[in-house]
Amino acid sequence: MKKYILTAFCLLTVCFLSTSYALDIYVSPKGSDTNKGTKRKPLATFAAAQLKARAFAGKEAVTIYFEDGVYYLPETVVFTPKDSGSETYPILYRAQNEGGAILSGGLLLELKWTPYKDGIFQAKTPKGIVIDQVFVDGLNQRMARYPNYDATKKTEAYQGYAADAFSKERAAGWENPKGGYIHAMHSKRWGGYHYLITGKNAEGEVTYEGGWQNNRQMGMHDEYRMVENIFEELDAEGEWFHDENTQTLYFKPKAGTKLDQVKVEVVRLKQLVDFQGSIEKPVKYIGLQGFVFKHASRTFMETKEPMLRSDWAIFRGGAVMLTGTEHIQILDSEFDQLGGNAIFVNNYNRDVLIKGNYIHHTGASGVCFVGDPNALRDPLFEYGEKNNISKIDKTPGPKTENYPARSTVEDCLIHDVGTVERQPAGIQIEMAMEITISDCSIYDCARAGINIGDGAFGGHIIERCDVFNTVLETHDHGSFNSWGRDRYWRLEGFDLEKYPELPFADAMKTTIIRNSRWRCDHGWDIDLDDGSTNYDIYNNLMLSGGLKLREGYRRRAWNNITVNNTFHPHVWYENSEDEVFSNIFMFVYQGVKVPTAQNPGKRVDRNLLYDAELTQVYGWDENSIVADPEFIDPTNGDFRVKEGSPAFDIGFENFPMDQFGVKKPSLKAIAKTPVIPALGVSEELKRKNSTKRKAKVITWEGATISRLSGQDFSAYGVSIDDGGIALTKVPKDSEVAKMGFLEGDLILEANGQKVAREGVFLNLLKTNEASSIIFKVVREQQEIEIKTKK
Repeated sequence: MKKYILTAFCLLTVCFLSTSYALDIYVSPKGSDTNKGTKRKPLATFAAAQLKARAFAGKEAVTIYFEDGVYYLPETVVFTPKDSGSETYPILYRAQNEGGAILSGGLLLELKWTPYKDGIFQAKTPKGIVIDQVFVDGLNQRMARYPNYDATKKTEAYQGYAADAFSKERAAGWENPKGGYIHAMHSKRWGGYHYLITGKNAEGEVTYEGGWQNNRQMGMHDEYRMVENIFEELDAEGEWFHDENTQTLYFKPKAGTKLDQVKVEVVRLKQLVDFQGSIEKPVKYIGLQGFVFKHASRTFMETKEPMLRSDWAIFRGGAVMLTGTEHIQILDSEFDQLGGNAIFVNNYNRDVLIKGNYIHHTGASGVCFVGDPNALRDPLFEYGEKNNISKIDKTPGPKTENYPARSTVEDCLIHDVGTVERQPAGIQIEMAMEITISDCSIYDCARAGINIGDGAFGGHIIERCDVFNTVLETHDHGSFNSWGRDRYWRLEGFDLEKYPELPFADAMKTTIIRNSRWRCDHGWDIDLDDGSTNYDIYNNLMLSGGLKLREGYRRRAWNNITVNNTFHPHVWYENSEDEVFSNIFMFVYQGVKVPTAQNPGKRVDRNLLYDAELTQVYGWDENSIVADPEFIDPTNGDFRVKEGSPAFDIGFENFPMDQFGVKKPSLKAIAKTPVIPALGVSEELKRKNSTKRKAKVITWEGATISRLSGQDFSAYGVSIDDGGIALTKVPKDSEVAKMGFLEGDLILEANGQKVAREGVFLNLLKTNEASSIIFKVVREQQEIEIKTKK
């Protein structure tokens, strides 16, 4: 049985300026709160230690030592400004031995098990108890579910899905499903939805409420569905069900388990530690070091707050929650199998340090930095909403200081993110400024490893990170993903010549991505989506998905290596001032909806393309070359180039290949690293690229049409399952234009029939030429209908 613990203790020097501590307080599970808190007579609880430390706050430096053991918290630990230390006299709560002191939001149950049937056992639970999660000997078990969980299906939705998950036929076998849950992927696989089952109606159909967890409301996927907390579905080892009416816990253990000898814990609290300050009165100079944070409940039904025109909704909370703080440190701690977010840095926070932590198997995100929407000028929330140039506040920068800034996540290991929710990130940044992420290893994520949800307010630095095995169950995303749906984006009446600074009114500071390694096999390695603006991207090794830039202004990408992939310019603006130079790419650029003019204000040049051809139709690649870069040792992940390599001719410079990811010895010893791909573009990929380059021009009523392939689907905001025929050119005087179509439209259906190939589409039109045709069309990622008659 795998144990998720840190086995080595490495004391980090706390970055407070004080060098000694005037007062030491001791806490032990065997202590008593009537004791004085000395080493010989320790206290017993966190609350008692906090109260004692508060008496010295700001007067003396205090260290509170916690002996090994489990500290079951009866309620959330709340820090207020009264608990604050100072620069001279900080307060540090720390485990005596790293990983030895466990702060638990759960409860230890004393149960008497008796056989039920089919290998299932039953036990009475304390009166009135509500159970969200069950842990047996430290490992989280699974609610009874259909279909059953299959750990081998790492990249399948929910590790087991079924179209009939809550069908009328399936529900016929459920006596009373009230209290169960439906989990379903977004119809485009942009995250997921969650619903609480309220019962069955007179027709036997399941009734439910929820679905607010995704900000792009398009309905649940027809196939990728799962239900849990249904008693009749308790049929697999490791599954449990709690009947609140009879206060009975049912559990099917693994064969050979001796239930009278196992430790059973359940979860009660949503948050274990909550810092509650404000801009006017922040909580200051408190550190938490060396703890294990465990047993925080799932929060997916409270993930309701939409972020700024992003795909996200969020729950403002975490096992550790920070609001209104300055100089708070969370060090050398483990966040073990938590139901929601591990750490949430909310609204006003400055100089937070999150260092040396091990965060794994979180129901939602690892670390979140999320500001107040009211700190922005003219924020919008729904994807389709638009502002007008005549009505917006054009003042650059934030309106208030109520957002996280000048904070750092350093040397942290984060993996298995999004075990419950499907729109999480290892690290999430939203409405924040100057957040640094350095020396982190992040992998096995349902969605992004690192996500920046908007351009407000930039200035972030991402460096020496190792991010891979991401977008495992979802679609159209990256190991690094960003959106830039800021004030200027899709702004009615916006003219860049008149308002050249407006794209930088929110993205006011440059965000830097450098010296990191990325691998995404189900999207892009680095994905700057929908208006992402003001980025410098250099010295990155991309192992699978390549680099994507969509819309946005002033993105500079240089000295990067994309292994077995290339550059993906998606939906580029004119005069964007984008620059892509001195990079090593493997094959021809994969542009989608790139203007065919000479692209003023862009530079794509002095790149090396390996086994490919140059893209000179847009005035690009005048000084680029096709050559073998001569990597030193690609089999073992060293993609530096040899002395005399032609890559030096285009200005490429070698950068370190041994500095990616965590450095802390105890974390590095357990951290995974990505699979290094065999060098060489596959024959299938070569064929697809060749087909795309040499595709025959097909016209319809004066317009040019084309099927979608590869990652083209992302540019139109659809999934590969949707298919579609793109209108790549629609002259204004064409018949297609007169029907109401625009260049860039994507036709999904004609009279209810899906169209994915040009020939099928044209034949369908021919058979309906004497009748009206209703087209389902995607325009600006929104579905509309166009009705015509021949």
